[in-house]
Amino acid sequence: MHGPFSEFALLLMIGALAGAAFVRLRQPVLIAYIVVGIAVGPAGFGLVSAHDPIDLLAQVGVTVLLFAVGLKLDLHHIRHIGPVALVTGLGQLAFTIVIGFALILALGKGPMEALYVAVALTFSSTIIIVKLLSDKRELDSLHGRVAVGFLIVQDLAVVIAMMAMSALRGAGSGDPGGDSPGWTAVVLSLGWRLAAAAAAMWMLIRWVLPALVAAMARSQELLLVFAVAWGVALAALGEWAGFSKEAGAFLAGFSLASTRYREAMNARLTGIRDFLLLFFFIDLGARLELSALGAEVVPAIVLSLFVLIGNPLIVMAIMGFMGYRRRTGFMAGLTVTQISEFSIVFVAMGITLGHVGVQALSLTTLVGLVTITASTYMILYAQPLYERLAPWLRIFERRHPQREAGGEPAAIAAPDAIVIGLGRYGRRLAQKLEEAGVRVLGVDFDPEVTQVPAPDGLDVRFGDAQDPEFLETLPLARTPWVVSTMPDLASNRLLLHALTERGYGGDLAIVARDDATGAALKRAGVPIVLYPVRNAVDYAVEHLSELIRAARRTPDREAP
Repeated sequence: MHGPFSEFALLLMIGALAGAAFVRLRQPVLIAYIVVGIAVGPAGFGLVSAHDPIDLLAQVGVTVLLFAVGLKLDLHHIRHIGPVALVTGLGQLAFTIVIGFALILALGKGPMEALYVAVALTFSSTIIIVKLLSDKRELDSLHGRVAVGFLIVQDLAVVIAMMAMSALRGAGSGDPGGDSPGWTAVVLSLGWRLAAAAAAMWMLIRWVLPALVAAMARSQELLLVFAVAWGVALAALGEWAGFSKEAGAFLAGFSLASTRYREAMNARLTGIRDFLLLFFFIDLGARLELSALGAEVVPAIVLSLFVLIGNPLIVMAIMGFMGYRRRTGFMAGLTVTQISEFSIVFVAMGITLGHVGVQALSLTTLVGLVTITASTYMILYAQPLYERLAPWLRIFERRHPQREAGGEPAAIAAPDAIVIGLGRYGRRLAQKLEEAGVRVLGVDFDPEVTQVPAPDGLDVRFGDAQDPEFLETLPLARTPWVVSTMPDLASNRLLLHALTERGYGGDLAIVARDDATGAALKRAGVPIVLYPVRNAVDYAVEHLSELIRAARRTPDREAP
């Protein structure tokens, strides 16, 4: 095929087919894109020669990615990250950088390459983790909230790292000391530029952007064009000011994060971001040489094991010390068992600055391929993995994990029913049962739900009903009914398994959102399945049909 347009059509078709195959394998599509890049690039079949247009789209894709990250980090979220997320995030960053730097030096790498790769190993993929937790309905769980908190810390850290390394422009791939400016000069230079950028951002956020964005928001299409234009413009300005395009794009997004239009912009940018990142990862794969990849296999395996094992261990150690259960620490720790797209962007920036060579990028990419692939399955099958490892994880839990046990009452009267899941349907169900004279104990793993004052004396307990150890704290032996309103089939299967393991002999009812889920629950041995949507429709039809029949019997009134 000849011409850039034909090559773009070929790339899109191959990327779509490869992405479909990897989704079938329950893997992120970015891995498929890197593989496609290697296959169509010079190291593979050499099908693509339009490198300049692809490189330009790749740069715009990275700009939109960093802009979207900044757009999500409004001041309200930063103020409420929470001590556990902050301490865990900073602890994991420090541990990975220090130990990783020493490990990479021991593998025979130079100091600057070791520094770049060690920093790259600290970043986990916010996109992948949020997607996996969302699919598992665990985004609002305790470990999900903690994980999202320290992912925010990592997102902030990657931008600071990009700014710091851009200040070392021209340092080369050798010793950071060398011909580069001294570290004191770097810190001072970075400090005054950050102060100037902060002052400029404050003035824009305070006086310019609210009116400008409101004017653009009169048209949704114009708002999208403005968002991309603002991100690209500040990316170019950031590079001119001695930061980096990535840092400038992040600040552009952050400057709009406090506006009431940020959700609308973010929703429209998601598709554009994913489309443009296709070209970034294809361009990345096309730049890699198979010989360079082959030379980095052994270091990549060593560093992958370090990320897959070392990162979750430090998270579990910190959370255990702060008073969380080992299961919570384990589930949160699994979210840092991979490196992210930011890791690759960060090292690619180092090549642009002249700090490292393509070997560092090859090593980071291999580690990314291994850890993202392995960690995806680890997170998807987290509960079975925890059950196998639980006996060896006791060292990561205090004798009295006060952060999760402190709110539990010492003794309560045995309830008539335990309602698990206090969403809109579950809370209403529990309240109506209480009004009918049924003593109910409500259980939910969302801390905010359990902190809302419950009317009518409803007793609410915080905890994860899929955790066999938490079930030990519930008065199941004296409770004749357990009702689950959890929305997904996998969670209810885990609950059913945990109750069976404990020998629960009472009655069980589980809510199903559709007939297929209800049939699966019946096959799993659930005796009673509740259908909220079907029941609501049946009630509505019965009520409306009575009103309609009554209207038919009413004689027509004379027209005035």
